[in-house]
Amino acid sequence: MTDKAAQGRQPGGGAAEEIGAKGPDELRRQIERTRSELGDTVEELAEKMDVKGRARARAADLRDKAGAMTVQLRSSAAHAGHLMQERASHAGHTVQDKASHAGHAVQERATHAGHVVQDKASRTGHTAQDKVTRTGHTLERRAEHGVPWPARPVVQAAIRHPRPALVIGAAVGFVVVVAWRYPRR
Repeated sequence: MTDKAAQGRQPGGGAAEEIGAKGPDELRRQIERTRSELGDTVEELAEKMDVKGRARARAADLRDKAGAMTVQLRSSAAHAGHLMQERASHAGHTVQDKASHAGHAVQERATHAGHVVQDKASRTGHTAQDKVTRTGHTLERRAEHGVPWPARPVVQAAIRHPRPALVIGAAVGFVVVVAWRYPRR
């Protein structure tokens, strides 16, 4: 045997010193640490070799990401929907305001036109009334001066009281029509 091999077999010899152990307790701790590290390494290798497990983990990760993206897309769609609703509401209010202003403008123009027509009608009515009054006065003067004396009081009474004169005239007209239609035999 060589010197190094002999030293490695001796208790408390060179092999224990090479590892850096100071005693059996330290050696046991180093062995436990090495076993733990070896176990971790074996687990890592087993994980790398477990294709199904890695595929499941990757699928679960993708599902989580897809779920997060779905939530984000739904949130974005809801936000866009609210934004469009606000824009449509604003546009509706704008159109309503413009229509209201246009309606008020038309109403003002119609009111103004109505006043103009009313003024013209009023002036026309006053003009016609003035003409009728003048014509009535002219006829009165003619009736007073142009009618012979025996009929003058009757004409003046008819001018002063037109209703009874109209009723009497209608009655006389009725009598004339009946007499003409049904002559005596």
